[in-house]
Amino acid sequence: MKKTAFFTSKNIAFLAVLLALVIVLQIVGTLIGNLGVTAPSLVLIPIVLGAILLGPLAGGILGFVFGLVVVLAGITGLDKFTLILFTDHPFLTILLCLLKGAAAGVVSGFVFKALRGKNEGAAVVTASLVAPIVNTGLFILGALLMSDTLNANFVADGQSVLYFLVIGCAGLNFIFEFIINAVASPAIYTVVRVVGKMMRSRAGRVRKEQPADDVKDKVSQESGIVREAEEK
Repeated sequence: MKKTAFFTSKNIAFLAVLLALVIVLQIVGTLIGNLGVTAPSLVLIPIVLGAILLGPLAGGILGFVFGLVVVLAGITGLDKFTLILFTDHPFLTILLCLLKGAAAGVVSGFVFKALRGKNEGAAVVTASLVAPIVNTGLFILGALLMSDTLNANFVADGQSVLYFLVIGCAGLNFIFEFIINAVASPAIYTVVRVVGKMMRSRAGRVRKEQPADDVKDKVSQESGIVREAEEK
């Protein structure tokens, strides 16, 4: 089975559009997040869409850029929560931001590929819901490694770091992301079906045109042989 090249002009163009969405949505999410502790991840929808339509690699790239924007927002002071973590744990903070975003996209893409053959609709919905689970789960696990900073700056007396992360910090954001992705999954499924139908239609036209090209080549070759024979 012939593999389709990833870095085609159309894939790159579509990926560029999704990258722009990721950057804009994350900046908007960060500005909204300044009203609370952490910013809601509005970017998971284009990340999932890219992972489904272009594959796990695209999902990983989009998630990595999402994490990169978070890091830059923290370093510049736009995201105060990330800035505080970065001040005490720069390497862990950068690694966590980049890893959780990229993993959410990659896992979402692989989940879709694994389930697509059984039920495409269920595969889209599952891939959409997996992304916030991976993103939030890795955030909690990584943040636990920076418990000292969380205790000193965010955790109230009598609370545990785990309680702060699960309930006070990630809880509302996870619910928000999960609901948004659940609601958006039918729209994502519609886009996937439309794009898939367009691709299949284009592939069908190419297959129909191919025999005609072969005939032309054969006629051209035979004409050349006849001309050579006449010249001799």
